Amino acid sequence: QAHLVESGGGLVQAGGSLRLSCAASARTFSSYAMGWFRQAPGKEREFVSGISWRGVNTHYADSVKGRFTISRDNAKNTMYLQMNSLKPEDTAVYYCAVRKGTVVATTLDDFSSWGQGTQVIVSS
Repeated sequence: QAHLVESGGGLVQAGGSLRLSCAASARTFSSYAMGWFRQAPGKEREFVSGISWRGVNTHYADSVKGRFTISRDNAKNTMYLQMNSLKPEDTAVYYCAVRKGTVVATTLDDFSSWGQGTQVIVSS
């Protein structure tokens, strides 16, 4: 079971930016694809972005495409989510996850380990 810790969440005004980080245990990080999900109050957890094990391939939900950028630094065992032009509808708890596979995935069942989440609140 991978150990994942998210950080970087907070309160930001609409139009602002935040950078989320996900630190992972070295034994698992560089071998697997990873992803970001989010869950707003009263809603199901949804896919935000995914990245392949080497970071070559990425995928984004339509709602964040062009505003969010996913990246990873395998030397630092860390994945990032740069979030720009934030909107109130981006308000959610953001989770990072690792899957047992190297290619990008988008569904919850594809991921085997999850972090505890970091809260992002975007005020209008």
